[in-house]
Amino acid sequence: MLALLAFVPILLVLILMLVFRWGSAQAGLAGWCCELLVAALAFGLDWPVFWVSQVKGLLLTLNVLIILWPATFLYSMVDQIGGIRAIAFALETTVREKGWLLILQAWMLSAILESVTGFGLPIAIVAPLMMALGVSPVMAVTAVAVGHTWASSTSGMALPLRTLAEIAHYPVETLYPDSAILLGLSLILTGLAVAFLLGEGRHWWRVLIVGVVTAAAHYFLGVWGLISISALLSSTIGFGVGALLTPQSHDARGEVTRSPALWSGLIAYGILVVIILVVSLLPSLNHLLSQFTWTLQFPSVTTSTGLVTPAESGYLFHIFTHPGTLIIITIVFTLLIFRLRPDIPNPNVAKLFGITVRSATSASLGTLTMIGLAVAMEHTAMTTVLANGLSALVGGIYPLFTPIVGVIGSFATGSNLNSNVLFGVLQKEVAGLINASPVVLLAAQTTGASLGSMIAPAKLAVGTSTSDVNGREGEVLRYTLPICLGIALFVGVAALIMG
Repeated sequence: MLALLAFVPILLVLILMLVFRWGSAQAGLAGWCCELLVAALAFGLDWPVFWVSQVKGLLLTLNVLIILWPATFLYSMVDQIGGIRAIAFALETTVREKGWLLILQAWMLSAILESVTGFGLPIAIVAPLMMALGVSPVMAVTAVAVGHTWASSTSGMALPLRTLAEIAHYPVETLYPDSAILLGLSLILTGLAVAFLLGEGRHWWRVLIVGVVTAAAHYFLGVWGLISISALLSSTIGFGVGALLTPQSHDARGEVTRSPALWSGLIAYGILVVIILVVSLLPSLNHLLSQFTWTLQFPSVTTSTGLVTPAESGYLFHIFTHPGTLIIITIVFTLLIFRLRPDIPNPNVAKLFGITVRSATSASLGTLTMIGLAVAMEHTAMTTVLANGLSALVGGIYPLFTPIVGVIGSFATGSNLNSNVLFGVLQKEVAGLINASPVVLLAAQTTGASLGSMIAPAKLAVGTSTSDVNGREGEVLRYTLPICLGIALFVGVAALIMG
């Protein structure tokens, strides 16, 4: 009975988003209110537990927003000049074979864009480019929706993975290796799926080569300390390897490199990569900057049912090495360089602020309410009770279904990050009950959440906004749903073996 009660807030969120098509901000707020009511009536929530859990949640939310808002501003600044599409076109000129180019567009180019944009924009940008090469609108959107998903967990400065690590109280470096292995498996399988969707199955051997190289690059870049840009660099490497497998068009490349729009994108994201490399790979500098931290201390609290949450610190902010700080520094340097280059139009900063507010507000509110819901459930043992119910239901084979839980979260909330917030602690609790590796289950969670991006209605709605299938997301879903569930089961088998 208690397990069913504990599931009610999550179920409410799912119903509101799936059936009534509410946004994550509205559904998250409703779920949060429902959780507080259920927790107060059945799980001993009182005022001290409430305020401690919610202020901890605010710190976690702040960690997300410090990345989300500057990243959105940086993307909007480059996009305003035309830099995003210029980068896309420049990459296309390196591949002359149409069928292989289509695969790389849907699989690697979309992953590059996912690394710097997210929110369904890779589909909105890449699908029209594929349509221009003769791909039907539905298949273009479908292929990109499938192809970009592997990069989702480590996109945007690895924000979804970092948030999962914080929610589950693990260092992100601990979660990364197993996550990269499972994401690498999904990378290869999504590449094969894209090839067959486009009727280009004859390129399977190229997909395997590029997939293995990209997965290895993704793994080692993160292990070597470049988690924040592992998806960006590995997808770029993957596109480069793919280009090397075909003849190159030198004339087209020379023409594109003279574009100011292209230079704007290369300058902005080049500065970001350089700053991250310098801060990450120079130990003395990293140690110096890492000393500047900030957090809050929280007292021990006890619910009226006797659950004790010990005194502890909240999220520890490393002020000068935080990804959000590095993006802000990038923005400042980029604007200065743009002013020194008369060939690059100066961005309209005031307009960019407006675009950023419109783009990031809804995601911010959704993140705030979802995190508030998750931490309140954790502090009142609702997550533990729900985990007990799940472990009793499926027992030792639960890892097989772990990615499906992540998929459901993304489908409902439209976000890898929100799925991780919603189910991260639950996965950790179940792992302890069935004697499985919590790190493996968390890796399977974020991999499933990544795969869920290809069926998330919110992302498909954004993605189809620039194509002739706007409002026809159901046609896309008929292709992506079986592919998503099939790959998730493969990942589940791997998690079962690993865990």
